Amino acid sequence: MNFLKSNLLYLAMLAFVLAATTAVSFNIKSPQTADETPSVLVQKKYFPARPILPNGVKTFPVLSGQAILALDLDSGVTLYKKNPDFQVLPASTTKIITALVAMDYYDPESELVVSNEPIDGQKMGLIQGEKIKVRDLLYGLLVYSANDAAEVLAKNYCAPRSLGEVGLCGRDSFVSVMNKKAQELGLRNTKFINPSGLDGNFHYSTARDLAIVSAEAMENPFFAQIVSTKQITVKSTDQKIVHKLTNINELLGKVDGVLGVKTGWTENARENLVTYIERDGKKVIIALLGSQDRFGETEELVNWIFENYQWETVVYELGKLSY
Repeated sequence: MNFLKSNLLYLAMLAFVLAATTAVSFNIKSPQTADETPSVLVQKKYFPARPILPNGVKTFPVLSGQAILALDLDSGVTLYKKNPDFQVLPASTTKIITALVAMDYYDPESELVVSNEPIDGQKMGLIQGEKIKVRDLLYGLLVYSANDAAEVLAKNYCAPRSLGEVGLCGRDSFVSVMNKKAQELGLRNTKFINPSGLDGNFHYSTARDLAIVSAEAMENPFFAQIVSTKQITVKSTDQKIVHKLTNINELLGKVDGVLGVKTGWTENARENLVTYIERDGKKVIIALLGSQDRFGETEELVNWIFENYQWETVVYELGKLSY
């Protein structure tokens, strides 16, 4: 499913329309004779299974997160919500967009040079003058949440001719493209002022927007591969500098079906986590922002969803055809 729209109603309608407009095949028989009794073919369309919460469910998770949204991706149905459109500090969940912009622009095998400017926050240990491939910077960005990787990707950017902004290079231009990307994806309550997610007065997002962009990002096989990686070692192109990276996401390998996506933390933002789950053929995304226990609360919410929701296939009778 393509999550380029931020309106959940639109997502549900889109799933409905796509299913309803799918071609239905019919059995073709030779013309009937006068003494034949017409046969009737009932046309039915099976829509994506929709999660249903039984009426008997009385216990709901009580979570500390400031903004939370859980979505069933196939149907677009909201499974849990708490202030999904409340603007919060996204912290390093920002790097989801950073990665998408970098993947759009760079060849993953291209080589970038590390500058000597100081970097705040989490770092993978890049050294001034080091040459390193973009693909390895992306692992540092998404696995280890490295701010220095984000800055190298941003500072080496130059707007391509196709954007009509030839000559606009560097960090500010990269951040501008991040905001354009957010608009293209339908993120209506998101704005960035840096590529790493450090706090700022005009740097914000919502649980809804981060759920949408994460669902979109997980459709990129390379992105999905990176965020599901628990540990990896990357090196400078001359093989002399080694970076051992361990994924900050503690739910990988711990909670059944968790395949990514991104953590985030600053003192002001508190704990953020966007999580993609595939279990028993169901696809769920959870954005939990401003939490006191992102891993514990996400695990609690995942378990509650799969223990209480029932996915039911919806069958719609399109009509009857006599032949």
